[in-house]
Amino acid sequence: MSKVSIACIALLNGKILVAHRNPTGQMGGRWEFPGGKVEPGETDKEAVVREIKEEFGITVVYVGKKIAETSFIHNEEKVLLHAYRIYVPHDGIEKKYTLTEHTEYNWIPVEDVAKLNFVDSDLLLYPKVKSYILEELKK
Repeated sequence: MSKVSIACIALLNGKILVAHRNPTGQMGGRWEFPGGKVEPGETDKEAVVREIKEEFGITVVYVGKKIAETSFIHNEEKVLLHAYRIYVPHDGIEKKYTLTEHTEYNWIPVEDVAKLNFVDSDLLLYPKVKSYILEELKK
């Protein structure tokens, strides 16, 4: 059975949340959509809530639908990557998020993802995520 990871797509005021990985970790110094591995016995949505709490110190308000999926090979194993639309309680600007795995975060226009040094797996999701976000912004 393939491993599953989740990517969390938060949209607020027309911008999406991205995070800069710690330079000493795996894929260090690159940008990503927040997220991580789904643990055994855990649903995707439970993993979303846990990962955001662990990485940013906030509780997700609502986990929406799966908006994109892809797969990639990591350490010779297939990994399924599912992107979920999430809703966060605040933007982390006035009241800062508590980061544990990243050095910084930012809210950027979805088009700017392509300008950053993003992790390869998230770049596979990017076209579908971008299409979804641009449709959301039309509403």
